[in-house]
Amino acid sequence: MAVFTRVTETDISAWLANYSLGTLLELQGIPEGIENTNYFVTTSNGRFVLTLFEKLTPNELPFFLNLMAHLARHGIPCPAPMANLQNHFLSELNGKPACIVSRLCGKSVTQPSVGQCTAVGAMLGQMHSAGLSFAGQMPNPRGEAWRDYAAQKVLKFLSAQDAAMLQSEVELHAKHPLHDIPHGIIHADLFRDNVLLDGERVGGLIDFYFACTDALLYDVAITVNDWCMNAVGKLDTQRTRAMLNAYHTARPFSPKEAEVWSKALRLAALRFWLSRLYDLHLPRDGELVVPRDPEPFKRILQNHIATTQPVWL
Repeated sequence: MAVFTRVTETDISAWLANYSLGTLLELQGIPEGIENTNYFVTTSNGRFVLTLFEKLTPNELPFFLNLMAHLARHGIPCPAPMANLQNHFLSELNGKPACIVSRLCGKSVTQPSVGQCTAVGAMLGQMHSAGLSFAGQMPNPRGEAWRDYAAQKVLKFLSAQDAAMLQSEVELHAKHPLHDIPHGIIHADLFRDNVLLDGERVGGLIDFYFACTDALLYDVAITVNDWCMNAVGKLDTQRTRAMLNAYHTARPFSPKEAEVWSKALRLAALRFWLSRLYDLHLPRDGELVVPRDPEPFKRILQNHIATTQPVWL
């Protein structure tokens, strides 16, 4: 579920009085999501999404809200934060930091087509290009220090074989980081459920609350690892090349990025295998969400390790 904090029509109507968004017509809880409370809000002026932040603090949130506003101004279809009468994106509702953003068109897909992978690759390239002019910086909270910490915490729960693979991969990426390639703002979680599609058109990129500053190729690898995998955790050649070529048209890859593509795929798989292991074995107090299965990303990582020449352009 994703409604951790209850909001009534009376609550939201009073809160909306500090915005120029019209009067409330409908309030509907959104079941998807794992980090925040979300509601669809329909007013006399349009359709919006209300988010109450359950873990991020008011000091952390301006980076994400300003980033979304920046990208929206540059033509990227992402939620545009609405400012209140004090010209602030961030407010408070029922004791939680809160914001309201534009509601986008489209729906997520579970079985993406080649055409949809093409559209997502092009949009990711455009997003990375637009992000280059964003002044904000956010170190990756799931970077090297986190990988080392999380791996030490989960090792005792793993088989000897899995523990050895985890330690080996953490050490590999500590010794060979993705430093000498283009860096900038990345989404860091552009899975299928975070893209709204209208046929083969991208209607929206959503959930920017893992966004940070890191290697752009790493973001491409995260996206490919979700959108372009077959049932056994191996890259589908047609979908992968479609996504990469579309991205390359929007933001050309450098020769160095081509050289480290295999490493980026492994790092992206490691990040989600490790985070899912951590959430499974070390759930946070009061966690209301069932942890996601880490096994699919273990298989993806194993397949990447075994593949010397992964699918490229």
